[in-house]
Amino acid sequence: MTDVTPVHDGVTVAPTADVDGRARIGEGTRIWHLAQIREHATLGRNCTVGRGAYVGPDVVAGDNVKLQNYALVYEPARLGDGVFIGPAAVLTNDEYPRAVTPDGRRKTGDDWTAVGVTIGEGAAIGARSVCVAPVTVGRWALVAAGAVVTKDVPDFALVVGVPARRVGWVGRAGRPLTARGDGVWVCPETGAEYAETDGRLTEK
Repeated sequence: MTDVTPVHDGVTVAPTADVDGRARIGEGTRIWHLAQIREHATLGRNCTVGRGAYVGPDVVAGDNVKLQNYALVYEPARLGDGVFIGPAAVLTNDEYPRAVTPDGRRKTGDDWTAVGVTIGEGAAIGARSVCVAPVTVGRWALVAAGAVVTKDVPDFALVVGVPARRVGWVGRAGRPLTARGDGVWVCPETGAEYAETDGRLTEK
């Protein structure tokens, strides 16, 4: 395990991490080996940023967010509290990527407008999945490993595949829900009940 160095308010940063002095890092957050946090990024309290993860300028992440190893979160992404970004997952920011303009000139920041991915509270983005901006992944949704998200994902939805499609529902525990009938779904772990109406799920 790489040593981490206390910075302030319980924040710890590995000596090999690159944290811009203009970034805002919440109390208790830990930033590991080779991670990079760019200027004006904001991380909430008690976050974990894994080895080689990247957080772009002006990205905002809430409290208790986990970015696993080599996750790439490009600006201007917004991550709610308790979001999980799996290993090597990517949140993109360019709808029409090109290195050069139509006349062959190298593109600069003035030649395009970044668009962000929004991840709702408690949602989880699986390993090596890609969220193609601009999309919103709803609260407590689960994106399966390797999925490519090109459309908005409803709250509590379980999506898989390329492109990602909904194949079920999950609860706050992340377990697939079981249909009880009459539009009621139940978490096998916690017993919590959810109601489905018009393709949307809400907590009862």
